[in-house]
Amino acid sequence: MTQSHPRISKAVIPAAGLGTRFLPATKATPKEMLPVVDKPAIQYVVEEAVSAGLDDVLMITGRNKRPLEDHFDRNYELESALQKKGDAGRLAKVQESSDLATMHYVRQGDPKGLGHAVLCAAPHVGNEPFAVLLGDDLIDPRDPLLKRMVEVQEQHGGSVVALMEVAPEQIHLYGCAAVDPTEDGDVVKVHDLVEKPAAADAPSNYAIIGRYVLDPHIFDILRETEPGRGGEIQLTDALQQLSQDEKVGGPVHGVVFKGRRYDTGDRGDYLRAIVRLACEREDLGPDFRTWLRSYVAEEM
Repeated sequence: MTQSHPRISKAVIPAAGLGTRFLPATKATPKEMLPVVDKPAIQYVVEEAVSAGLDDVLMITGRNKRPLEDHFDRNYELESALQKKGDAGRLAKVQESSDLATMHYVRQGDPKGLGHAVLCAAPHVGNEPFAVLLGDDLIDPRDPLLKRMVEVQEQHGGSVVALMEVAPEQIHLYGCAAVDPTEDGDVVKVHDLVEKPAAADAPSNYAIIGRYVLDPHIFDILRETEPGRGGEIQLTDALQQLSQDEKVGGPVHGVVFKGRRYDTGDRGDYLRAIVRLACEREDLGPDFRTWLRSYVAEEM
């Protein structure tokens, strides 16, 4: 008989990064607000959390991130103008972001890494398991990864990371997991983690992507975690400790994801994400696909 664990209701979204790979666009605009078709990237992430049943969202922000708060707040002047015009369609889109979830914000004063950003969530999260969603990874809503991770955590307790198989030459870009299979085909037991290893040193080709469901004991470990790779407090290092000792915070499992993922943290992948999502839109797709075929044929 499987053990029941506390229901997860809170999501944490670290959003304090400087977005240097997208300069000069991110000089005055948070990278999370860059549009993916006609919605900012951060809205896709919040929508994913809500779809998984997590409607209490804490965003970890930093300097020059006020537009994030404004986006999820009401804009009465704009709403009034649209209402007077009778533009119900655009009014609904504007109001959608402010009605998505209960939003909270806390600033990460010093950019000390992902582990430190997660630690900033401790007062809000308390002694409950919680999810962490990184804004650079957009998961297609037709592939409910986070919902599956929540199910695994509620079944087994402990923490759950999202894993994806990558080519060996790409593993140095990710945290990497050493795993053992379980009875569930898409779930593995994690017994070691390494942050951005060289291909020769990687224990597998299972890369950690930007979704986590974490036991609150992670906060105790993060408080004691020394800066690691890049001089930052790495979340992977703290999870590595959890994976080595189940008596502290329970086991660490991984959900192997084989669905559609859009990486908006890289300029090339960001453009590819826009093209793919635009092609699949009912309102934009038909005309856009026709133009795209014509453009490719001319260029080739």
